[in-house]
Amino acid sequence: MLNKRTKYILLGVVIFLVGYMVYDAGSEPGIKDLKGAYREVAMYRNENNTGPIVRIYAVAVTDTSWEDMRKYGDFMLYTKYGTTRVYFFPEGQPAPTELSPKKPNFDKKYEQACLAVYEKDAMSQVTFRKKPFTQQTAEERHELIVGAK
Repeated sequence: MLNKRTKYILLGVVIFLVGYMVYDAGSEPGIKDLKGAYREVAMYRNENNTGPIVRIYAVAVTDTSWEDMRKYGDFMLYTKYGTTRVYFFPEGQPAPTELSPKKPNFDKKYEQACLAVYEKDAMSQVTFRKKPFTQQTAEERHELIVGAK
């Protein structure tokens, strides 16, 4: 049988551990920690709940940091064996308000304004392409393949 002092010490340790776990769970990084503002202007999700789930987003951004755009894509919902695709457009320029399941997922008139596209496929492979609808230089193609920069 434990004495009164040992019980209070154990209770204090348990309270401390529970408090730390609550703090740690609430302090996870998220979209709000990214530089600039990200505003979802359109979203598409297929109605299939038994097979692969397809999520497509169009997002307006104020900060054009490639790394932050990729992080934003990493924060978006993803379902195993499904796909998540995020198109980034500069804030203040035309962006699609409706998306469709067929590629390129929006009207061609928005293609030139598209800054980047993030895609996570059914095998959890991430692809991030800068200016996906413009002609890429040899250096940009190398960067895409090698993953440098």
